[in-house]
Amino acid sequence: MQTYWGIDLGGTKIEGAILSAPSPDAVIIRKRIDTEAHLGYDHILSRVGILIDQLKAETGYQPDRIGFGTPGTFDPSLQVMKGCNTTSLNGKPMKQDLARLLGVPVEVANDANCFALAEATLGIVPDVVPDYRTVFGVIMGTGVGGGIVLRGKDNQPFVVNGLHGIGGEWGHNILEENGYPCFCGKQGCVEQVLSGPALQRYYKEISGEERKLPDIVARHKAGVDPFASQTVDRLLEYFGRGISVIINILDPDAIVLGGGVGNIELLYTEGVERAKKYVFNNGVVNTRFLKPKLGDSAGVFGAAML
Repeated sequence: MQTYWGIDLGGTKIEGAILSAPSPDAVIIRKRIDTEAHLGYDHILSRVGILIDQLKAETGYQPDRIGFGTPGTFDPSLQVMKGCNTTSLNGKPMKQDLARLLGVPVEVANDANCFALAEATLGIVPDVVPDYRTVFGVIMGTGVGGGIVLRGKDNQPFVVNGLHGIGGEWGHNILEENGYPCFCGKQGCVEQVLSGPALQRYYKEISGEERKLPDIVARHKAGVDPFASQTVDRLLEYFGRGISVIINILDPDAIVLGGGVGNIELLYTEGVERAKKYVFNNGVVNTRFLKPKLGDSAGVFGAAML
């Protein structure tokens, strides 16, 4: 029987899953172990090997190939990892090392690409836009990322990693001129405007108080806090500007909004209205903005679908 193996490699946990078919209802097993990332690169690889061995032992199945969702990007020209918040992975030939360790071909993509692929193949997109050609998956949480999925001539979806491995990385386009410094070296990146921590930072600066984003949004809805309303207005306006660039370049059939910030209902209404001002289509936006269906399963399912 053909099986689909996926590994979601996080800084805290490594999750593995085996599917018997490309369906969220076809899970044979899911298992998590600690990453123990503080012990370094070689130890992380050994932990992956331990998890794969456990999956084999508990199911009796052997993988033909394995997909990996990673916390950074695989650079196809240098053949090494980059941009990983698990910093010991950076500069390492992880794809080759995993293939050698596990004895099977492996494919890697960052977590936002895996999210996009999962929702495009097993999640919300087939339910709503079954004949889609292009999907953009958005992650807006602690950081901001994205992934592009296209459907090829054979009708099979695939991730667009790009020449430099940075396909979909809208979080590091400049959105606010002379804005906050970003770890990438630029200022005013999308991530420094639309991420949860960035919005909470903005609220504290204008109000003098610290509040979590859900509380800020609730206070805005209740009409009791002008600083909360100013923060939410900033989110909606800059979301409209930022996502309009994606629509102008890709013109996707659907955009799936993931991450904690992506849960804010106003993005699907007022946020889309703001985007209409900036999209190059005379104020018309027919793009479907969708809520994700797979929850925390998206990473490991997307890895399996690689």
